[in-house]
Amino acid sequence: MFKTYQKYLINNFLLKFIYFSLIFFALTLILNILEEITFLKDINVPFWYPYFLTILNSPITLFEIFPFIFILTTQFLFYELFKKRELSLLKINGLNNLKIIKTLFLLSLVIGVFNVLIYYNFASKLNFQYSIIKNKFSDDNKYLAMVTQSGLWIKDEVDGKTLLTKSKLIKDNILFETMINEFNEDFQLLRTIQANKIDISNNNWIIYNPIITVENNSEKLKNLIYFKTNFNEKRINNLFSNISTLDISKLFNLIDDYKKIGYSPDEIIIHLLKLFTMPIFYGILTILSAIIMFNISSNKPLIFHIALGIFLSVIIYYINFMFGSLAGNGRIPIIASIFFPILILSVFSIIGLIDINEK
Repeated sequence: MFKTYQKYLINNFLLKFIYFSLIFFALTLILNILEEITFLKDINVPFWYPYFLTILNSPITLFEIFPFIFILTTQFLFYELFKKRELSLLKINGLNNLKIIKTLFLLSLVIGVFNVLIYYNFASKLNFQYSIIKNKFSDDNKYLAMVTQSGLWIKDEVDGKTLLTKSKLIKDNILFETMINEFNEDFQLLRTIQANKIDISNNNWIIYNPIITVENNSEKLKNLIYFKTNFNEKRINNLFSNISTLDISKLFNLIDDYKKIGYSPDEIIIHLLKLFTMPIFYGILTILSAIIMFNISSNKPLIFHIALGIFLSVIIYYINFMFGSLAGNGRIPIIASIFFPILILSVFSIIGLIDINEK
């Protein structure tokens, strides 16, 4: 059973967390609706379409803002406790600062688990539908790439011809064991190109020793040919980078599919590790924010706390971004990119907890 002070802290924290979540969700809606209206201004769609797309896309954006919301929630909780002198009343009744922080830390962990297991999966499904609908109105709709258990599939259109490419393996800028089917505007097969090796460094693919089949007549060339497409290594990598549209189960399945075609699953692994460590990250941010509030004057104006929250969020964002970039470039291990920022923040938190009851 929860003690009275625990119920009080939990209720106040949850109310402020919901309050700030609604504020930032509203801001996200406003910013996204402007973007969707601009995107659809020359397209004949019902008036409600931009609003519908905004609702589908905004929840996943809010998920990215949650660390900032935890910082502000903790700051404003203590701001209110200081202003109403409720913290002093709690201490008179035998409660110390460490117990307060412990309660808020455990609550942040619980909220974090809910956010990852429930909210994120829900938001990613909405974002997936958003991507499907948005792609219908995009020029990129005719250029598609996807990974399945059978390999890498690419749909392309060049000079009025439709190209369907299937490759068993991709490594850096090379496709291995590839088949390209070329169709005319009536989707009649014109020719098939098979090759064990294709260089996709740029849009003019270099096909080595291809076997070209036209009307059941095959010819094997002993040299290389150039093949014009709208895809290259960079573009294919970018198409696979939007993993926020996939829920956790699909992310695990995609790791296996990537490995089968030789494509690096590092980005997915980093994303999953970030998700699974997110509750701990939220808890540490709550501790850090509480420690800062205990160590600054309770007479500071409200705008000071808002500015401090923004400043902390920017610093933490760049710490995560720096380690994520280093891992993406292969300069540090993937595990290190996730746990180093948490370790750094944990060290500062542990130092701040020393003599916290004296504050």
